[in-house]
Amino acid sequence: MSNERVLEDKVIVITGAGRGIGREFALLAAAHGAKVVVNDLGTEVTGAGKDEKVAEQVVREIRAAGGEAVANTDSVADYKSGAGIVEQAVATYGRIDGVVNNAGILRDRIFHKMEPEEWDAVIKVHLYGAFNVSRAAATHFRKQESGAYVHMTSGSGLFGNYGQANYGAAKLGICGLSRQIALEMSRFRVRSNCIAPSAFSRMIEAIPTNTPEQAAHVEARRRGMSAAKIAPMAIFLLSDLAKDVNGQIFSVRANEIFLLSQPRPIRSAHNSEGWTPRSIAERVLPAFKASLVPLERSRDVLSWDPI
Repeated sequence: MSNERVLEDKVIVITGAGRGIGREFALLAAAHGAKVVVNDLGTEVTGAGKDEKVAEQVVREIRAAGGEAVANTDSVADYKSGAGIVEQAVATYGRIDGVVNNAGILRDRIFHKMEPEEWDAVIKVHLYGAFNVSRAAATHFRKQESGAYVHMTSGSGLFGNYGQANYGAAKLGICGLSRQIALEMSRFRVRSNCIAPSAFSRMIEAIPTNTPEQAAHVEARRRGMSAAKIAPMAIFLLSDLAKDVNGQIFSVRANEIFLLSQPRPIRSAHNSEGWTPRSIAERVLPAFKASLVPLERSRDVLSWDPI
């Protein structure tokens, strides 16, 4: 295996880096030579509480291995606080080269029982959080004409899942945000891509398992999908090796990497006289019916066991 350090001397901000996938990102980024800002509030999976020792522990691990890192406990959900994460990176290391928007919480509930507070909390951390940190970094990326964003999306947004309207909406929104960043910042040689990770983490463990099928699904993730398997893709996208990769959505599951499609027209119908509801039902629906996207969940789309 190559000993190449593909992030040598780059300064990388990683949100939600105290545990799970974020922690693996931080450790591997440092191993590849990056100076890492380890952001984590140390909250419960619901966003409750705070523990500054969570981020500090990852920093200690990085430093013990000979790397450079600093802890940060600002909230990504607040604009000024999110900007403070970027400001700390620049104040500490003199620049910023990459952002991984990984911080997240869950407030799962079936849609018809979801409370506004549960919606707001999840949207604020995931979608607002990705904007807040990305926007702060954009000013520096534009001036230096370089930079890379890696945003965590999810199969819950891309495919669907029960009890996660708030989470799924935020995660699909992140894909739209990433695409816009890629389009608008590419002239400054700034890249923005998404990863939909499939790995066992606190967030997966928190998903209700009300049936034997659900329990078996979670247990399969526990056995076969280590969070460490996601990290190489994030490091690749942050590095100059990915200089030609922009505006894409990838999924990583165990040893599998998928390039995911993005919305494009797949069928068309034309009527020179215009359409009526009846003519749509009689002519368009039969033509389109075989191509309509079925109501599937993540596990239906990626239905085979991790490889």
